[in-house]
Amino acid sequence: MSTHRVRVGIDVGGTFTDAVAIDAATLKLVGQVKVPTSHHHENGVAQGIVDALDQLLTQVGCEADDVAFLAHGTTQATNALLEGDVAKVGLIGIGRGASAVLTRRLARLDRLELTPGRKLPLSYAHVEDPDDGARVAAAIDSVRGDGATALVATEPFSVDLPAGESAVLAAAREAGLPVTAAHEITSLYGLHKRTRTAVVNAAILPRMLATADLVDSAITKGGVTAPLMVMRCDGGVMSLDEMRRRPLLTVLSGPAAGVAGALMQERVSEGVFLETGGTSTDISVIHRGRVAVRHATILGRTSYLSALDVRTVGIGGGSMVRISGGKVTSVGPRSAHIAGLPYACFADPADLAGARVTTLAPMEGDPDDYVVLEADGGRFALTMTCAANALGRVRDGDFARCDPEAARIALQALADSLGTDVTGAATQVLDAGCRPVRETVEKMIKDYRLDEEAVRLVGGGGGAASVTPHLAALTGLDGAIAAHSEVISPLGVALALVREQVERIIPGATQEQILAVRDEAERAVVAQGAAPGAVEVEVTVDAQTNTVRAIATGATELRTQDRAHRSDEDERLAAAADSLKAPPERVRNLAATPTHTVYGTEIRSRFRRARHPVRVLDADGVVRLHSRDARVETTTVAEAPEILARLVDETTSYGDGGVRAPAVRLLFGARIADFSGVLEAEPLLALARSELRTRTPDEPVVAVLEVRS
Repeated sequence: MSTHRVRVGIDVGGTFTDAVAIDAATLKLVGQVKVPTSHHHENGVAQGIVDALDQLLTQVGCEADDVAFLAHGTTQATNALLEGDVAKVGLIGIGRGASAVLTRRLARLDRLELTPGRKLPLSYAHVEDPDDGARVAAAIDSVRGDGATALVATEPFSVDLPAGESAVLAAAREAGLPVTAAHEITSLYGLHKRTRTAVVNAAILPRMLATADLVDSAITKGGVTAPLMVMRCDGGVMSLDEMRRRPLLTVLSGPAAGVAGALMQERVSEGVFLETGGTSTDISVIHRGRVAVRHATILGRTSYLSALDVRTVGIGGGSMVRISGGKVTSVGPRSAHIAGLPYACFADPADLAGARVTTLAPMEGDPDDYVVLEADGGRFALTMTCAANALGRVRDGDFARCDPEAARIALQALADSLGTDVTGAATQVLDAGCRPVRETVEKMIKDYRLDEEAVRLVGGGGGAASVTPHLAALTGLDGAIAAHSEVISPLGVALALVREQVERIIPGATQEQILAVRDEAERAVVAQGAAPGAVEVEVTVDAQTNTVRAIATGATELRTQDRAHRSDEDERLAAAADSLKAPPERVRNLAATPTHTVYGTEIRSRFRRARHPVRVLDADGVVRLHSRDARVETTTVAEAPEILARLVDETTSYGDGGVRAPAVRLLFGARIADFSGVLEAEPLLALARSELRTRTPDEPVVAVLEVRS
C-alpha cells in the first residue's frame, strides 16, 4: 500500500457480510474478507459488521484510526418489510373540517398487506388543533396504549405549512417515541402517498435505530474516528444521523451498492449494469454518469421513495436448462440451488462418466422439461455456468471458473441428445438464457434513451460470466465483467458519494425558487460530511408536473488518485476514437480543462445534415460525458455569462412542444456541471452563474451544448 489510510465498504447480505478496504489515495483494492451474517446474534447484523471490520483491518495491517471512510449497506430494512417484522405505528392525523375528513381516511392504511395474511400494524388518533398540548398528549397516549412504538404526524398541506406536524413531533419526542413527520420524508404533494411513505418509514424505525446504535457504539469503542455512513437505495450514502431520521432510504439498497461499484470503479458514464447471482440477474442503468432512479413500489403501492430502477430477470449462473422437441427451449427460472443439485461443471470429470440426459420437474408443480445428467457419480444439473465454461466465456480466476474437461463432458451429453456438437449445445443454452435478459436490457436502453454508440455492458456478481460476455456478443455492444466482480457491492459502498435529493412541486417556479432548491440539496450533503468544494448538483425542472428536483453528490474528502497512472494524450485520443468509432486521424481535440479533454469528429450523411459527436475524457482516459451531436466552445468564468447567453439563444429549439433550451454542460476545474434537466433559458443561465460565482475570473470554462429535437 502507498498509504495506510483506507476507505472501508461493508455489504450485509442474507448469508454473508463482505468487507473491502480501498487505498484512500489510489482507490485500489487492498483487502477483502467474508464473514457469516450474524442474524441470530444478540446484537443482530451489527455484530457481523464489527467482526468483518476487525478481520479486514488485521488483514491489511491498519489501525482503527487509519480508516478515512467507513460505510455499510444492508438488506435489513428490505427484509423487515418482506418478512413483516415491523413495529406498530401510531398515526396522528391533524386537521379540522374538510382537512379532518381527509386525514381520518388515513386510518385505512392498516389494510396495507406486509405478507400474505398479515397487515401493517397501525393505530390511528386524531387532533384538531396541534397547539392544544393536552389533546396532543392524549392522542400520543392513545396510540402508545394500543401498542405503537413509533409515531407519524401528518396534516394536509404540511409541505407548505409544517408547523402542525412539527408541534406533534416535539410532543412525541418528549414522550420518548421514535417519530416521523410526513413533510420530512418528502416535500411532494399528495397527502395519502406522502403519509403512506412516512408510515412505512416509521414501521422499520425502531429496529433500524437499534442496529445503528449498536454499530455506531461498537466502531467508536474500537477506535474508528471516521463517521459511519449508510448505503441509500439511490446509489449514494448518507450519514448515520440521516439514516436514523429516514431509514426507509435503505430499502432496496442491495442492488444500489453493485451499480454504485460499476459507476465509481469502472467509471461507466453510459451503460447497463447486470448483477448476476445463481438464480437471477438484476439489471440497472447508468445514464450520463448517474444511476437511473424512479419512485419505488413498496408493499404493492407506489411511494415517494426514489430508488434505483432495477429490473430482475430469473436467469442466473445456476439456472437450469430446459429442452423439448430436440432443442433448448428456455433456461430457468429454476436454479440448481432450488432443485438441490450440484452444477455438472464443478464435478470431478470421473464422476461424469456415462453421463446421459434426462428431464424432471425440480419442484412440485413445475414442468418436467428441466435437464439433469444421470452419471456414474450421481445426478447433476446442467446450468448457464456449465455452458459458459464450455464456450470459454469464464476467465481464469473467476469465481465461476471450472475444469474445462468437466464442462466439455457435461455439454457433450447435451450435444448428443440435441444432435449437435459441444459448441452448438452450449451456444443454444446461452442464447436461450440471454434472450429474456436481452429483451429487458434493450427495453431499458430505449426507456432511458441511452446513446447506443456509447453503451457499455458491465457484469457483476458471482454469475456474471454466464450472462454478460455472451450478451455482449449477441448485441454487439461493448461488454466486460467488472474487476473484482465478486465484491462489487462492498466496493460500491466504499466508493459511493454522499447523496441527497430535494424535490418540490412549484407551479411556475422562478429562478430564485429553483436556486433555493439547488442550494438546499447542496447544504444537505455538506451537512452530512461532503467536502464543500467537491459537491455537484444536478437540477431538473419538469414543466408537466411542476416538479423541481435537485440531486447533490459529493465526496466526504477531496480524493486524489495517484497521478503516476494517469493517461497521456495519445492514450486519451485512442480511447476517444474507440468510443466515437472513428479512426484517430478523424478525431480532433476540441477543448480542455485541467481535468477533462473534449474530443469530437464529424459524421456526414448524404440525406441529413452533418453530426458532430463529442466525448469528454478525464485524466485517466475514461469517457465521462458523451453526446451524439454537440456544439463546443471555450471561454472564461468572466466571459461565460454573456457567451453562454448567446449560445443558448442560438441553440434554443422551437416547435409544437414549445420552446426548449439546449442541454448544457459546463466543464471547469475538476467538475462537469450538468444543466440538461432545465428546459428554460432563464433558470438555466441563473444556475450556470450560481455554479461559477466562486471561481476566479480567468479560469477556463468549456461549454458543451446539445440542441433538443
